[in-house]
Formats: sequence, C-alpha cells, structure tokens
Amino acid sequence: MPIEVKKPDPPLHKSPLHRGAGVMAAALIYKVQPQYPAIARTMHLAGAVYLRAIIATDGTVRQLEVISGNQILANAALQAVRQWRYQPTRLNGEPVEVETLITVNFILNQQ
Repeated sequence: MPIEVKKPDPPLHKSPLHRGAGVMAAALIYKVQPQYPAIARTMHLAGAVYLRAIIATDGTVRQLEVISGNQILANAALQAVRQWRYQPTRLNGEPVEVETLITVNFILNQQ
C-alpha cells in the first residue's frame, strides 16, 4: 500500500501586492529628501516625478522605475527614494513584497 505524501500548498502571493500611495506613505519609516539639482534651479525647472516601486519584505526599495517626470529631476528622485525604508508589509503574519506608486514633488524656492 503506497503512502500518499501531501505537497505543501503554494504561497498565496508570489507577485507583489498592490498598495496605494497613501497606505505606503503611512508605512514609511525613513525618508531622504532629494537634492534639488543645481541645473534644474538655474533653469527654473519644477514639477512632479512619478515612480513605481517594489518594497521588499525587509522594507527596502527593491525595484524602482520612473513612470513620468523630467529626467533631470527624475535622477535626483531615484537617488533619494532608493534610500527610503518602509515598515514591512505583512499578510497573514508573513512579510510580503508590495508594489506602490511614489510622487516626488520638486518646488522651486521651497528647499
């Protein structure tokens, strides 16, 4: 009589969960402000940079890509956001990766 071995259930979420910007902003525990590029100040360049990020299970920014925004400002935003840290997101007690959108605003004469 063969013994039947039950395989463990696969994890429920292999791809990152999607969380809104407001939810993830509340989980942000360490934030580095971007340095306003000198050339952007000289050009009176301001605006928003929109990023898509995957937050790893340890709260670090694992993957980051520019959705839209001026390239000069985008480079400064990427450098800053890569240093951000989040409270890890948990699902059923297990840490999970989260995909979220991040907006970085560059406003002249504010910094």
